[in-house]
Amino acid sequence: MRSTLRTRRAPLHRRTTARIASAVVAGALAFTVTACGGDDSGDEDKGDKGTDGGTASSLQLPKLDGESVSVAAVWGGAERKVFLKVLDEFEKRTGASVSFVPAQDPIISFLESKVAGGQPPDVAMLPQVGAIEQAVANKWAKPVGAEAQKQLDKNYSKGWQELGAVDGKQYGVYFKAANKSLIWYNTEVFDNAGVEEPKTWDEFMKTAHTVYDSGVPPVSVAGADAWTLTDWFENIYLSQAGPEKYDQLAQHKIKWTDPSVKKALTTLGEVFGTKGFVAGGSKGALQIEFPVSVKQTFTGGDQPKAGMVFEGDMVSLAISETKAKVGTDAKVFAFPAVGDESPAVVGGDAAVALKGSKGAQALLTFLGSPDAAKIWAEAGGFISPNKSLDMSAYPNDVQRNIAKNLIAAGDDIRFDMSDQAPQSFGGTPGKGEWKALQDFLANPKDVAGTQKVLETAAAKAYKD
Repeated sequence: MRSTLRTRRAPLHRRTTARIASAVVAGALAFTVTACGGDDSGDEDKGDKGTDGGTASSLQLPKLDGESVSVAAVWGGAERKVFLKVLDEFEKRTGASVSFVPAQDPIISFLESKVAGGQPPDVAMLPQVGAIEQAVANKWAKPVGAEAQKQLDKNYSKGWQELGAVDGKQYGVYFKAANKSLIWYNTEVFDNAGVEEPKTWDEFMKTAHTVYDSGVPPVSVAGADAWTLTDWFENIYLSQAGPEKYDQLAQHKIKWTDPSVKKALTTLGEVFGTKGFVAGGSKGALQIEFPVSVKQTFTGGDQPKAGMVFEGDMVSLAISETKAKVGTDAKVFAFPAVGDESPAVVGGDAAVALKGSKGAQALLTFLGSPDAAKIWAEAGGFISPNKSLDMSAYPNDVQRNIAKNLIAAGDDIRFDMSDQAPQSFGGTPGKGEWKALQDFLANPKDVAGTQKVLETAAAKAYKD
């Protein structure tokens, strides 16, 4: 049975300052590129595209000929394809045979079945801080070894290390980060409507009205993937209620029936509840998955299904599967300031060893190195918290500047609230926050009812 014990990380990641809001988001956006993804013909010369960038790597990995290593992750589509390239390079360097195990959300439940069946993967990529805590509480996770720790000490800020630690012991290696405070827009739609990038929530709503009047639904919402709805709420809440309230709600030190939650949901309801604002209607959006929400914003010529789509830097990877080009057809602005500052919410995926094998520890070491990060960075749709990664690896200035400013923020990071929660509340399809916010999307007038459902689910999940 899964343990309900919730162990604790160090509190450093709970800091926030206005600096990250301006650095990671507003300061990150320079639009001088002409392409996204693997099409780098218009970019500056970045030298050898090989994994070592034309220079010998100093990373030492053990020889693992004949050893098998399995890796579980929820990534699919383009993300899985690129991650497989990372694993291919690990195979070449070590001689190990690596297999990818497709996982489903919630990954903790998936892993529980694997552990119960005696077949846990060697390594799991955990997308929630709460999932790391639960893996440790369930005694599945193995601490990182000495070589992986060396990579962490060399390449990661203290804040990113502590995100992967429980009770002062290191378990997770954060391989992939995400800036979740961005809104991407179709430049042709904006040009036709005669609008510019909004900086405040009032300006955003005026922009949405003008885009709607031009004949295009202003916002594409991926309601089928409820994690995007939690990100909508968190950005509004952080900017509107402030960092102290954000931390209190993240730790369930205040209830979801708090007036600050009512205010944030009411604000979110201005988008979800305005007729014609959401592509396909709020109920239709519940059938839209994240990749589709992006693609329908950047296909269809001057009459796409939506003018804007909210989500993090990973949006660029989905755009790269359309004919649209980041920097020309697709641009991005910081999530508008609902309060005094634009919000800055980050997320990430950490590698955690579930077996004490030599191969598992070697893979953690590799994923903690700039060599591994470089492979995905070159493909696009990826931001690394690895401060040793050469910024020239990123395929365009949009990705590069977001990454630079994420690294510059150092320890002052504000992590995705739902990813800090117990997975039963913040990361399970059809339950907890995911289900409550999907129901809210369908009926955005029911603020009080949504608050009650959220609080009941949170109280149960956070109970020791």
